[in-house]
Amino acid sequence: MDPFNRLKPPSAEHWFGTDEFGRDLFARTIYGARVSLTVGLFAALMAIGAGLVIGVVAGYLRAFDNVIMRLMDALMSIPTILLAIALITLSGQGTGILIVAVALPQIPSVTRLVRSVVLSVRERPYVEAAICGGARLPKILWRHVLPSTIPPLMVHSAMVCADAIMIEAGLSFLGSGVPPEIPSWGNMISSSRLFLATAPMTIFAPGIFLAVTVLSINLLGDGLRDLFDPRAKRRR
Repeated sequence: MDPFNRLKPPSAEHWFGTDEFGRDLFARTIYGARVSLTVGLFAALMAIGAGLVIGVVAGYLRAFDNVIMRLMDALMSIPTILLAIALITLSGQGTGILIVAVALPQIPSVTRLVRSVVLSVRERPYVEAAICGGARLPKILWRHVLPSTIPPLMVHSAMVCADAIMIEAGLSFLGSGVPPEIPSWGNMISSSRLFLATAPMTIFAPGIFLAVTVLSINLLGDGLRDLFDPRAKRRR
């Protein structure tokens, strides 16, 4: 910290200026990208993995379908931020628990997507032929059902990652994300909101990086959707 250089405007020495403690905003913004992207990527992987397993079980094994989907509906009825804050309050702050808290509310949407794909695939002739040929359940799922879920999951994973980054920023803004000593875009915006009039770059720098990152991930998801959807290609 350098109190004598607090809230300085952008310069050759400090590209984005300094914050209320004289710390370099550019360095903190770049380091905050590590936290936000780590939470977003790992939360997306956790949600996709758990949702894939639960969705395949619900879609193919109809005996568990009603119970699993009612549990997913109950989980979706809880506001995302409130559920994440409750988990963090019970377990304490930390990157690991933050990833779990961000991933858990994303699981129902992945489960519903996978279930819808599995319900349509399990009725197709090649799956029925495999069943009549005596193929075992693990082989049917691995060779015939799971490959059909990959394209929609790749598209949906980009949306989940973008949502996870926004949720992490919101939790950090509210003080329930990573500890304050670890810079993230959310807690940087939160700590700088009192200095918007005198040092606007303290909010604009992490805010612009957050917006551009989420926009880029959403555009990536749109590109993947166009890549895997032949109807979109024909429309173009």
